[in-house]
Amino acid sequence: MRKHARFFYVLFIIVILSFIFWGVGTVDKSGAPSVAEIGKEKITAEEFWRAYDQMRTTLRDTYKDQFNEEMEKKLNLKEVVLSNLIAERVLAVAASDIGVSVTDQELQDVITHEPGFMRDGVFNRDIYFRVLQLQRQTPEMFESSLRQELIAARMRQLIWSSAEVNPLDLRNISGDDKDVNEKVNAIVTSNRNAALASYVNGVRQRMNVKINTDLIS
Repeated sequence: MRKHARFFYVLFIIVILSFIFWGVGTVDKSGAPSVAEIGKEKITAEEFWRAYDQMRTTLRDTYKDQFNEEMEKKLNLKEVVLSNLIAERVLAVAASDIGVSVTDQELQDVITHEPGFMRDGVFNRDIYFRVLQLQRQTPEMFESSLRQELIAARMRQLIWSSAEVNPLDLRNISGDDKDVNEKVNAIVTSNRNAALASYVNGVRQRMNVKINTDLIS
């Protein structure tokens, strides 16, 4: 389900585990206790646990029997999930400030091409509603959350594109083509992660972020 979202989450694990910073979902209008507040926005406990379950499912699909409680503890999974949600909201706020957005048509295209919502290769509205119902989400909740995911992904791409590789870092790279490519990719990934963490932390410092971990302990 939601393969694009899983990709974002797995990718963001790598980013977050490379940097230590604590501190998205939809705006909470019910007054329910929140796990975190980012400016005027809130991350509810329900939103957190939904993202947590998605992350665990992704890791289980990726690592099979190797994923267990010990690995989850080593990954600090709850902290990673909350950091991801906060970082995505920070990126969404930054995107709004610079005019980065996702149109209704772009959102619709992603939804109608999601294999989990298809039957015989064609988008099926009944399946769409049934899946969301099983996830305890309304279409409005899902589409708002998905839009934020896509905006955050777009922001990450913009930030990554600004991360340049220093030629000096490549000077002593040697080996066969495979080794060289792996080493270059590692340097590029490290630079991108550093640029992303620096950007998110810079924006976050200008925001009022409150965290209540008692709700997820």
